[in-house]
Amino acid sequence: MDGTMKAVVAHDYGSAAVLAVEDIPVPRPGRGQIQVRVRAAALNPADLRSLSGVLAELAPREFPHVPGSDFAGTVTEVGAGVTRFAVGDEVFGAGLPRAAVDMATYFSSPPSLTTGTAAEYAVFEADTPALTHRPPTLAAERAAALPIVGLTALSLLREGRFQPGETVLVIGATGGVGSAVVPLLAAAKAHVVATAGAADEEHVRSLGAAEVIDHSATDVVAETSRRRPDGVDAVVNLALPGDRLTDVGRVIRHGGRLLNIAYPAPDPAAFERDDLTVHTVYGAAGPGDLDELAARANEGVLPSAISRRYRLDDGPRAYLDLEQEHTRGKLIVLMDT
Repeated sequence: MDGTMKAVVAHDYGSAAVLAVEDIPVPRPGRGQIQVRVRAAALNPADLRSLSGVLAELAPREFPHVPGSDFAGTVTEVGAGVTRFAVGDEVFGAGLPRAAVDMATYFSSPPSLTTGTAAEYAVFEADTPALTHRPPTLAAERAAALPIVGLTALSLLREGRFQPGETVLVIGATGGVGSAVVPLLAAAKAHVVATAGAADEEHVRSLGAAEVIDHSATDVVAETSRRRPDGVDAVVNLALPGDRLTDVGRVIRHGGRLLNIAYPAPDPAAFERDDLTVHTVYGAAGPGDLDELAARANEGVLPSAISRRYRLDDGPRAYLDLEQEHTRGKLIVLMDT
């Protein structure tokens, strides 16, 4: 398809304030690629981190830049050599910006790259486990909300090797990754203690948290120690920067583990404990992972985490809200409303 499309666009590094909706050329697929008419795109904090320029040396952006990784949509064109998908297929998944090819090799193999999903059309590499067919029983907006947070949650569960009955403290349970981690831990029969503000307590309990600590009204370390004098088996940190986790290590029992996804990552040496396993986990897509997430969503194990929906014309506002406000679960941009 030739012509122009609407997209959320940045012409330089900066905050969400640099984003605007513009008409830009529709991207065309090359060999091994597919073009998708995007129906829904989910926002991620990583979109803003890359826009800020903090990763510019590692993965410089090319401008104009269209943000967005998570999506669900319909295949509208296939490039030469593509046999996995056909025009009309309903698909979902995630891709990283093309300039981030080195980072993308850690996310999936072969790497999943995209022209940016906050747009009416986007191009993706076809041969990657980070894309798959969307089951007809899974709505497009729900599928778009799954990939990054769900793949991160699966990576955390696999790395943590959680056992039934273990007590796990989840710090920052109200965000997108929390909306997948908490229910998956609960499904694994772990006893989840989640941190959340008072207004979000009912929400995180509905996800599967057995206990909630109000991080705005009490010291999380002191309260966890009071409730669990012998310590918790593991901490899953989804929110605190690494230099704020040293004290948190005190609530983890001997031989326990600390799993982190937040930036900057903690230095394991800072904990001065040989018995404590400290590991920063990065979401990655393996064969069948997206299909597993779709099945978990269809089974009701992964509930809908969508808290706000925006039209494409309001895409910059959605990113401003993600940047400036407390958000619960996932923010979704819908292209057809």
